[in-house]
Amino acid sequence: MQIAYTIKEVREQVKAWKKEGLTVGLVPTMGYLHEGHASLIKKAVEDNDRVVTSIFVNPTQFAPTEDLESYPRDLEKDSRLCESLGVNLIFHPEPEEMYAPDFCTWVDMDVLSKTLCGKSRPIHFRGVCTVVSKLFNIVTPDRAYFGQKDAQQLAIIRRMVRDLNMDIEIIGCPIVREEDGLAKSSRNTYLNEEERKAALVLSQSIFLGQKMVREGETDAAKIKAAMTEKIQSEPLARIDYVEIVDGLSMQPVDTVKSPTLAAIAVYIGKTRLIDNFIV
Repeated sequence: MQIAYTIKEVREQVKAWKKEGLTVGLVPTMGYLHEGHASLIKKAVEDNDRVVTSIFVNPTQFAPTEDLESYPRDLEKDSRLCESLGVNLIFHPEPEEMYAPDFCTWVDMDVLSKTLCGKSRPIHFRGVCTVVSKLFNIVTPDRAYFGQKDAQQLAIIRRMVRDLNMDIEIIGCPIVREEDGLAKSSRNTYLNEEERKAALVLSQSIFLGQKMVREGETDAAKIKAAMTEKIQSEPLARIDYVEIVDGLSMQPVDTVKSPTLAAIAVYIGKTRLIDNFIV
């Protein structure tokens, strides 16, 4: 397995692979990999001849008040996991490699990015779309893999690829959970023991909403109210949002029907966690 630190190295390697007629899969990550990332990598290895995993904590998707500096990093551990799963190339650039000092070109999106996480993190998806577009241009993958836990991000990237006529297949992979139900996240490491127990209220509210839908409830307001009440029963939880939206447009809906996304963002102490389910 190779670790590349420059765009030039990646382009040269991918060009050689493509000259051999090999397919290339890309798994974009910010590192500190867990079983959720591993599930994306396994799927990419299964689907493609060669796999690139990018490990880059992208500064442009963090607001000044967010956790850019404290975001967990461990390239050595990430590299061991990638190698064990069959990754062929890790792309691990410095911010200076990805963004020139006078960088001023952005990929932005309307509508889909204005709700849910986009409402409380207004610059976030501009940074995501820009860095993912850059990674697509650098790696030129046949397929790229993203987790359903970041459901709004997945919808936005799918729309970006469609709207900008990018010749890339976007593969969404299911949420991976801890044994007790908590969705896997690199930010779970921020939680102390008490907060870790309190964080279970996220998955409990998701499972409650899923149960209501399975039992025939289609009134979005009733499902949202029940999920909100469940979260509010935990003293350490502070709601950012509980929303039920159209799974394609990310706009609020009154009636639950396919495709619908029920998504939550909740602060446990200072840590912001997200979870969701899709109908």
